[in-house]
Amino acid sequence: MGLLGKLFAKKKMPVHLDDASFTEEVLQSDLPVIVDVWSPGCAPCKKLEEIMVGLATEYDGRVKVCELGTHIAPQTAAKLRISATPTVLYFQKGREKDRVMGFRGSLYHQQAIEELFEV
Repeated sequence: MGLLGKLFAKKKMPVHLDDASFTEEVLQSDLPVIVDVWSPGCAPCKKLEEIMVGLATEYDGRVKVCELGTHIAPQTAAKLRISATPTVLYFQKGREKDRVMGFRGSLYHQQAIEELFEV
C-alpha cells in the first residue's frame, strides 16, 4: 500500500472481548489472534491502544487483534493468569504461543506476528 493509501485507509478496530466472548473469538478462531490485556488508568495501556489499531488495520484478514479489559472480563483475566498490564498474548489454533508483559513498540509486535504466525 502506498503512502496515500496508508494515510486514507479506514482503520480497523480491535475486537472487544468479555468473559462470554473470549472462547469463540480467541480459542475457536481460524485466524491467529493477538489479545491486548489492559486496565483502566494504565498509561502504557493507552499508548499501546494506538499500536493495536495499527496492527488490526495492517493485518486485517490475516490476524485477529482483540482487546480485553481486566475490569470487563475479570474471570478470563484470572484464567489467563494476568499479573500486570499491559500484557499482549499471541494465540494460534486455541493455544497461547507467547506473551509479553509491559509496553513494546509497533516494530516488536510486527516482528512477533511475522515470526510466530508466519504471515
